[in-house]
Amino acid sequence: MTPTSTSAPSPAASENWLRLDRQICFSLHAASRAFNGVYRVILKELGLTYPQYLVMLVLWEHGELPVKKLGEHLRLDSGTLSPLLKRLESAGLVSRERSTHDERSVEIRLTEEGVALRERALQVPRRIASATGFDLEEISELRERLDKLTVALDAAALEETRGTPGSR
Repeated sequence: MTPTSTSAPSPAASENWLRLDRQICFSLHAASRAFNGVYRVILKELGLTYPQYLVMLVLWEHGELPVKKLGEHLRLDSGTLSPLLKRLESAGLVSRERSTHDERSVEIRLTEEGVALRERALQVPRRIASATGFDLEEISELRERLDKLTVALDAAALEETRGTPGSR
């Protein structure tokens, strides 16, 4: 994050921008860790970890998916997803099968137990919302702003990797 002033900041003001408490990335990191702590307690009742819960959310929403598509939804690569999916399969919540159309592709589908778990999971968002202390409108606005931030950061990262002039 940079100061919004168009004039060059004084050396002392510039130093303030290097303080940990001025870093948006650290605020997001700390909030993420706090969320994970609350999710850990709530999801334990369902027998899920937070990453497993995210996988289940995508499957409950979209149904059967190839691993690649599941990874796109979650912004995870197959190397990260594979151990998660193996644990979910061992727990009896999903099944993994090679695609009949493309044997390089593995299809993930919910088992009956995975489908049934959705009913028990319905209380999770309400409990998380309660833990935030925000009302539903505040949560929605925050999510929209974070989505906008993600899009902007993805675009900036792409520019940086391309070495676009003016991006440095």
